[in-house]
Amino acid sequence: MQTTLEILTNPLLADVRHGFFTRKGGASSGLFSGLNCGRGSSDQGDMVSLNRARVAEAMGVPVDRLASVNQVHSADVVTLEAGDDLQKISEIKADGLVTKQHGIALAVLTADCQPILLADPAAAIIGACHAGWRGALGGIIEATVEAMRALGAQEIRAVIGPTISQRAYEVGEDFMEDFLAEDPDHARFFSGGPNGRPMFDLPSFGLSRLRGAGVEAEWSGHCTYSDPERFFSYRRSTHEGQVDYGRLISVITL
Repeated sequence: MQTTLEILTNPLLADVRHGFFTRKGGASSGLFSGLNCGRGSSDQGDMVSLNRARVAEAMGVPVDRLASVNQVHSADVVTLEAGDDLQKISEIKADGLVTKQHGIALAVLTADCQPILLADPAAAIIGACHAGWRGALGGIIEATVEAMRALGAQEIRAVIGPTISQRAYEVGEDFMEDFLAEDPDHARFFSGGPNGRPMFDLPSFGLSRLRGAGVEAEWSGHCTYSDPERFFSYRRSTHEGQVDYGRLISVITL
């Protein structure tokens, strides 16, 4: 059983404690081998709880201060205040979290979608969002930025963590049409694939949304699909005929 966590960080967020956790260092086994933090998976509940406890310890917070929401590919954001019951927060259907409260760690779960961690270190305001193609197209990124600005953030930085890359993301023509219907310029996020189908560049789309919202942003460059030793991937699991998949966790705290 692995016990050493692998935590990816980025210099853009160096002024705040943060981490994009890989699957290494977890207690789960089988399909979920490693650090599966998804309560919605069919993994053993006590293993998921143990994994989340290890994450909380690594981030320097009690496990009951590790805040997450019920992710549903929406554009809804929750602002956490002092005294909030994080157990109740975890039941809210949303895909973004922001706070200016110290001692709370914001967490999002992903398995190909974009985990985005955001911070205005000077204002001591942080955010996190889960942005798959649907959420990103629907405005979750801008909504998270707006919620941070409502708290007083001005100079926001953001990092997109491990996500599926264009070379692994074949989509249908109808998928592409949904993007082009919003803006014909979205064609730049698609290229022709080896099977004659479009290939979608999710992290470039995310970066475009962040920068369009006035945020300094980077992508970590890690592809979840292409590195099974380090990352869970919904699409890879589907292609391999597996019945379920693990979820990666990404966390930020003041």
